[in-house]
Amino acid sequence: MTTDLDIARSVRPRPIADVAADLGVPAEALVPYGHDKAKIRLGRPPKPSGRLILVSAITPTAAGEGKTTTSVALAQGIGKLGLKGCVALREPSLGPVMGLKGGAAGGGRAQVIPMEDINLHFTGDFHAITAANNLLAALIDNHLQQGNVLKIEARTIAWKRVMDMNDRALRDILVGLGGKSQGVPREAGFNITAASEIMAILCLSEDFEDLQRRLGAILVGQEIGTGKGIYARDLEAQGSMAVLLKDAIYPNLVQTLEGTPAIIHGGPFANIAHGCNSVLATKTALELADYVVTEAGFGFDLGAEKFLHIKCRSAGLAPHAVVIVATIRALKSHGGVAKADLGKEDVEAVRRGLPNLTRHLQTAHRFGLRPVVALNHFVADTDAEVAVVTEACEQREVPVEICRGWELGGAGAVDLARRVVEVASSGEAFFHPLYEVTQPLKEKVMTLARDVYGADDVVWSARAEQDLKRIQKLGLEGLPVCMAKTPVSLTDEPRDGGLPKRFVLNVREVEVAAGAGFLIPITGDVMRMPGLGKRPAAL
Repeated sequence: MTTDLDIARSVRPRPIADVAADLGVPAEALVPYGHDKAKIRLGRPPKPSGRLILVSAITPTAAGEGKTTTSVALAQGIGKLGLKGCVALREPSLGPVMGLKGGAAGGGRAQVIPMEDINLHFTGDFHAITAANNLLAALIDNHLQQGNVLKIEARTIAWKRVMDMNDRALRDILVGLGGKSQGVPREAGFNITAASEIMAILCLSEDFEDLQRRLGAILVGQEIGTGKGIYARDLEAQGSMAVLLKDAIYPNLVQTLEGTPAIIHGGPFANIAHGCNSVLATKTALELADYVVTEAGFGFDLGAEKFLHIKCRSAGLAPHAVVIVATIRALKSHGGVAKADLGKEDVEAVRRGLPNLTRHLQTAHRFGLRPVVALNHFVADTDAEVAVVTEACEQREVPVEICRGWELGGAGAVDLARRVVEVASSGEAFFHPLYEVTQPLKEKVMTLARDVYGADDVVWSARAEQDLKRIQKLGLEGLPVCMAKTPVSLTDEPRDGGLPKRFVLNVREVEVAAGAGFLIPITGDVMRMPGLGKRPAAL
């Protein structure tokens, strides 16, 4: 069987300068990284004028949904219509690449290339973020060691070190051991780089000055006695951190297998982070192309919700069209079929799995959006199974298009592209948020739990209640919410697939990302430093 890697290697990429020229990137704004990738430095704020298309999905399953494959195919399909399109994606993390998921550059005939570089170190953005994050961690511990002039209460320090690899052994650690000269002993830990607040700051910054301002606004800890917030700017850390990110802030230009421009920039993990590509990447694409396809991580309940409530709010963006990706295989999985049996026709299982798709469609409608369902086609899908989905969506007046991008590339996504362009061109971008940032935190969380996940109630742990009091004392309650939740269920329990009946959402603790500009309620047992599986992809 021909693999994604075989297909990617079989295509001779266009020189990146030619791709940039077709997109309209001025020669002086292109910073090549070899012959097949480059940074784009416009030297001024981009001026968006194109139409924005957001791609999301149903709740993920082991069967696969294919958001990235569909996004790439859709952009290629837009090109087949003779329109100027671009796809704007997130950069893969080494943790999933070496862990459970493998590569994240699309699949089949709908991939971005150079696939190997993109999946590995790419242009070094993740490593720059790791360095900036850990510089702040080092400065904090050095400040404690050198006399602690700011009177930081060590027990209130929430800033963790990061690395771009799944490593559960580093979730909770002790630092400063080994005697007086080795530092001040305290509890600490690691997150994965994609979950670093600096990743979110990089993705939400409008320019270098905004980046530096946001870095200075990172909450480090609290003052002994008063509880006053101490920020990275109090440690004079923001300048050196920003310098480490001076190249990483610029979007990366590559291409699809068909030569369609692709701008890839910013981090993944919409379950434990906001999971969107950078504002600069999206706005740059919207200036240079007429139709921009962008993807938000995991299901609509996580990536798309955060895209709308956090990224769009911060950047003044709104999608002109929304695509929700589903597969017959995933719907059967939500309908209770074992993975080994997903290749067999089972119309009733598809019908049982449909409520999961319906939930995400309802959520899109709550935002005032008109979704299009993209049915990512697998060879074992039968006409009877497809008909069940089509009929259910037609009853809700939601258009459905089959996408064969994996098999045929852009040619397999022309019908989808035509439908999405029609929706995107039919009016101005509009959506309305489900909550106002000025609402109390508990109200914002309840809105998401009830209206997006379908929960009956929210239960706050004693620690979460303490975190809330601290946030209120710091005057930071009026920020958007970035939920940390399992991606494989609408609940906080990974085993609850499909559409769970009655459940409550459990908030374990709440972290503050003041520089990024959001609060992070952590639910259930979700970890911001994943672990490797029994047989990770690295083997």
